[in-house]
Amino acid sequence: MNEITLLLVDDHPVVRDGLRGMFETDPGFRVLGEAADGVEGVALALSLDPDVVLMDLRMPGGGGVDAIGELTRRGARARILVLTTYDTDTDTLPGIEAGATGYLLKDTPREELFAAVRAAAEGRTVLSPAVASRLVTRVRTPAAPVDESLSAREREVLELVAKGTSNREIAAELFISEATVKTHLTHIYAKLGVKDRAAAVAVAYQRGILGRTG
Repeated sequence: MNEITLLLVDDHPVVRDGLRGMFETDPGFRVLGEAADGVEGVALALSLDPDVVLMDLRMPGGGGVDAIGELTRRGARARILVLTTYDTDTDTLPGIEAGATGYLLKDTPREELFAAVRAAAEGRTVLSPAVASRLVTRVRTPAAPVDESLSAREREVLELVAKGTSNREIAAELFISEATVKTHLTHIYAKLGVKDRAAAVAVAYQRGILGRTG
C-alpha cells in the first residue's frame, strides 16, 4: 500500500506529540494534522481527507462518539480508529455503533498500532483483544431478551436481511460501509437475543418488528 495519511484527534497535546513522533519514524505513514476535540476533528477530517483518523473518545468540547457519527453521516472517506484508555461497554459499543472501523487501547504496543492502522486503511475491522472479548461475550450471552427497541437504521438493515440481501448489498443500498452493517447486525442480535440472521428475522416477525407479508 502507498503512504497512509493520518489525522490525530486527542485533547492531550502530549499524546498527540507522542503519536506524531511515533508515526514519523516510519516512512509508510504521514500525519496530516491534529485536533484537540471532536468538532475540530470533524472539520479537519473533511478538509484534509486522511486515510485514517485516530480518535480519542472522551474530550471536552466535543466527544469522539459524536464526531464518529458525524463523519459517518457526512460520508467521510477516512476510516476511524478509536484509540482510548477506556474499554467499558458504555464506551466501546457506542463508538463502534457510530461507525468506527476499530477500537484500540492506548497501551497497544507500537507495532500492533502500526498494523492496526494499516488494516483500518484497508477497511478491515480492528479490535484490541480486551474489546473483542467483551463484544463476543455481549453477543454470545445477551441479557434475557428484553423489549429493547431497534433504531431506525437497525430496522432498515433487518428489513434488507429479511429480503436475503447480503452485507455488501446492504452497505451499497444504505451508503454505509460493510463494517458498519456488521456492527448493526451485532447490535440487532444482542437486542433480539439471537445469534444469526435467520433467527433475527424470525424473532423480528414474531415480535411484530417486521411487518407480516401480504
